[in-house]
Amino acid sequence: MGAPMAIEPSLELAGLIEGYRRFRTTGFAERRERWAALRQGQEPHVMVIACADSRTDPAMVFDADPGEIFVVRNIAAMVPPFETNPGHHGVSAALEFAVQVLKVREIVVMGHGMCGGCKAALTQELHGAEPGQGGFIADWISMLDEARGPIARELGTEGREAERAMEHAAVKVSLENLRTFPCVKELEARGKLRLRGAFFAISEGVLHLLDEDSGDFAPVT
Repeated sequence: MGAPMAIEPSLELAGLIEGYRRFRTTGFAERRERWAALRQGQEPHVMVIACADSRTDPAMVFDADPGEIFVVRNIAAMVPPFETNPGHHGVSAALEFAVQVLKVREIVVMGHGMCGGCKAALTQELHGAEPGQGGFIADWISMLDEARGPIARELGTEGREAERAMEHAAVKVSLENLRTFPCVKELEARGKLRLRGAFFAISEGVLHLLDEDSGDFAPVT
């Protein structure tokens, strides 16, 4: 091993370094056999697509062990539809890897309360912004434009009720888009893959699961 870091960390990084030291003492040392086994590869059975929001870490919400879930995080936990146009398809690549290489059995799309991406999709406050000035975000959450229409007409574009409706709708849009991927559609039809919608209410710390037949989210008890 090399010599210890001599670089003086910033105030922000210092907190993370202290967390790393706690991890070495507890999380790593106490699960040394688990980490050793993971050197041979990973075999997670569940993929979780979640928001990048710092308050909704799936590993924390599900109290998951290392190697237990394959996680992709982005703004508003969105899955784009299946496309073959040129570009960098990060979510699609991760999905392809999870389904075809890792052969996960379940995909969970987990939205959350107080989601800034969903709020921006509802208010369209970034509409027309230039890339680098909010334009990348605006383009990404434009995937919710169609779902936004009925919510805006019925509930408006402000207030917690409208925001919650948008957050729930985003999960449903991502599930719909997942089913545009041929590999996902085929495996789901064969009973080899299950899709699930979830919602984590930050203020209550309660996880809700989507009943796709009724369209309602119910708290997990």
